[in-house]
This record gives sequence, structure tokens and C-alpha cells, in this order.
Amino acid sequence: MKIIRAEHLGMCFGVRDAIALARETAQHKPLTILGDLVHNETVLAELRARGIQIQNDAREVATQAVMITAHGASAKRLSAVRRRGLNVLEATCPLVHVAHQAVTKLVRAGFHPVIIGKRDHVEVRGLTEDLGEFDVVLSEGDVAQLRERERFGIAAQTTQPIERVRQLVGLIRQRFPNSEIRFVDTVCQPTKQRQNAAIELAQQSDVVIVIGGTHSNNTHELVKTCSRFCGCVHHVQMAANVQADWLLGAQTVGITAGTSTPDAVIDEVEKRLHEIAANHQRSLESQTTF
Repeated sequence: MKIIRAEHLGMCFGVRDAIALARETAQHKPLTILGDLVHNETVLAELRARGIQIQNDAREVATQAVMITAHGASAKRLSAVRRRGLNVLEATCPLVHVAHQAVTKLVRAGFHPVIIGKRDHVEVRGLTEDLGEFDVVLSEGDVAQLRERERFGIAAQTTQPIERVRQLVGLIRQRFPNSEIRFVDTVCQPTKQRQNAAIELAQQSDVVIVIGGTHSNNTHELVKTCSRFCGCVHHVQMAANVQADWLLGAQTVGITAGTSTPDAVIDEVEKRLHEIAANHQRSLESQTTF
């Protein structure tokens, strides 16, 4: 059995920088992270083990230092935290900042903002909480619910597949041919790289293992993408989740991972796959002997 990795997989620079900032800060003073720093339970457990607290409500923060997650936050939310007299550290990914700036420019230019993304996702909330009026779309049905505007300004959650984003932009253009529509591509480069690499991986694999947190949007999108090109795709959080019977008869097994998945977890999953492959080989040799 051949085991291959996607050309691009695992942690992006924004996640690595956020984790490094949290670790460094916690060495010098008590720290609370406002929400999940990243959507990966392995990473969160490691941060808690370092004494870092995680709270969703700023009113529950008991430390002087509080960190905003890699997903970013609205100016309204940041102001509310600062009004409590807390020392706010931003771990917001620079590419999420770019998305915020793009939306702000669209609104200032007189465009009605439309965000392509998951309405309840923390990044999308950060992009929209400062807006007086906006729409969030993720499907053809959502586009059908839009009402006509003179000008639409479209941006996207950074972890959305660019193919879906372009499709929805096209649908909006078709539905409102008389409107001025301006699209700013805010899907981040690491997401594009991992999506493209996942397609290449799935096309040459009998089984694909996608590693990432259960609440990670970009990991779920990798699963969906791989499933378009491979009939046997499994989402796991850690090596212990891999089942030996998934690999029966597989010649090539591909591995990819979401942008918040630690390198060590990817290595452990690959080690587990090699162990299963070795066990299968020994079983076949034993059957041949008898």
C-alpha cells in the first residue's frame, strides 16, 4: 500500500503565528483566549495544559491579558473588550485583516456588502458585526433570497473554496444584470493551495484521510472537495480514529489536513497508516503460507 501526502497540507502561517504568540505570552503572564484560538481540539488541549484559559464571553475573563483568535473580531467586539480595561492581544490572521479591509472599502464606496461564507462562523461574524446592513450567502437558495440593489460588493470568508465563491458571484451577476457588482477575492492563498492539492491527491488515491478538528470549516471543505474525486474519504482528528478496515484493498492512500492541524498529528496518522499496511501485509503472507 502506497501512502502519499498532499503537496500542501496542515497549518498555515496565520495559525502557527497565533499559537506561537499564545505560548510566548503565557510564559510571562496569565492569558485568556476569547473563543477557540483555532478549531482543533489537539491544539486547544495543549494550550490549556500550559495554563491558558479559553472563554467565549469577555465578561467571564479573569486575566488582564486577553487574546483575539486567528479568526479575527469586529471593531465593536474589540471595543467592548477594551472597555473592560483588558490588555487585548490580536492573533488575527493577516489575511483575515485583508478581508476586513476589503469589506470596509466596498461599503465606503457605496456597495451593499454580501459575504460568501457560513453565517454562524466566528470569522463571518467578525466581518459583519460592524455593518449596518449586509447579506451572507452560501448557496443558490441564499442568492435567490437577495433583494435587488443598485450596487453589490462581494467578499468571502477566507476559508471558502474559490470555485464555490466564483459560482455564487456568477449567480448574483445573473440574477441582477442591471446592478453594478464588484467582487473582491478574499479567499486566502493557503486555502487555495490546500484545495488544489486535495483535488490532485484525491484523483490518484483509493482512500483519502483528511485530518482536522470537527469544527474546522476548512477541514470540512477539504472533505467535500476530496469526496468529489474519491469515493472513500474519511475525516479524523487523530491517529486513533483511523480504522483498519477503511484501507482493505487500497493501493494508494492519500493524506491531507486542515490549516489548524499540527504537524505532529499528521505524522502520527501517517505512522498509524504504515502500521495498518504492515499488519495487512503480514496477514496476507500468513494466509499464503497456509
